[in-house]
Amino acid sequence: MNKEDIKNREDLEVLINSFYNKLLQVDDIKPVFAGIDFPSHVPHIVAFWAFVLLDEEGYKTNVFDKHINLPIKPHMFDVWLEIFNATVDELFSGEKAEMAKQRATSLSYTFKSKWEKIKQA
Repeated sequence: MNKEDIKNREDLEVLINSFYNKLLQVDDIKPVFAGIDFPSHVPHIVAFWAFVLLDEEGYKTNVFDKHINLPIKPHMFDVWLEIFNATVDELFSGEKAEMAKQRATSLSYTFKSKWEKIKQA
């Protein structure tokens, strides 16, 4: 099957919904997202990735600050990244798909580093 690249918000919605459906199957990660209303949260996640990948304006939220109070353990960033990259590879191929994986790798590394520093303080 010839996969296409990520082109628009609709593609990002497919990616995000598929990704979180997989991530929420991981037993030790499920509790992190307990109580989150995903239908209302997905548009925010899509807006973030549209800003990152499609150069769409309007996303101003500090992503790290939004996650700092969640019960996340450092290894979860690695799981998040592995599932995100696998989902991208499963659904898309091309420049934006590769950029999504690069940005996710950077985001995961940055979050994990900041997280460990803050949680050790």
